[in-house]
Amino acid sequence: MVLRLFRALMPKEESFIGHFCDHSEQIVEAAAALHALFDHEGDPKAAFERIVEAERAADAITKRTLQAIHRTFITPFDRSDIHALITAMDDTVDLIEETAQRIMIYGVTDFTPEMRQMADAAFRCANLLREALPLLGAIGRHVNHLNRASVEISRIEGETDELLRRCLSRLHAEEADPKRFVVLKEIYELLEQIVDHCDDVANVIDGVVIEHV
Repeated sequence: MVLRLFRALMPKEESFIGHFCDHSEQIVEAAAALHALFDHEGDPKAAFERIVEAERAADAITKRTLQAIHRTFITPFDRSDIHALITAMDDTVDLIEETAQRIMIYGVTDFTPEMRQMADAAFRCANLLREALPLLGAIGRHVNHLNRASVEISRIEGETDELLRRCLSRLHAEEADPKRFVVLKEIYELLEQIVDHCDDVANVIDGVVIEHV
């Protein structure tokens, strides 16, 4: 109680929320480009470059955020939560780039409907995060909205996890080419992990909300 009162009276470094919002824009940009890659929208190399640029921009935002933690006296919420949140966000965009890298390295162009479905799930989760993160600037007024976003991301993650299990089961039963089996399995798993990482971000947000209501 005393700590909350102290924080309320002291000036805050509001740029952290801005950093989170800026980073979420890069996650959405990377997820949108990945979605376009799987949907064969435009030049795949151009989509890949969009992802690389988004990852670089996200890295720069992460670096600024981590630096700000050390030079700021009063933060909007616990430093450990800020660190966990920006790190989880950066892990998400890193994984999107890794997925695109593998696709380009392996030269995969024939994507299954399930892969496109997973890419769409990642894009939807990224947009939910982008909508939720600005609300951390006024948690008390937006608890319900933040909770709804978290629940929806968790629901999408569960559906994607189940989709992965079905895909791997079918792949094991039907794919006779060992090389193709390994490549497709890896892509399926990377796509599911992107959605899982979005859920990790939502879980950090949940923790912040619980501490401030």
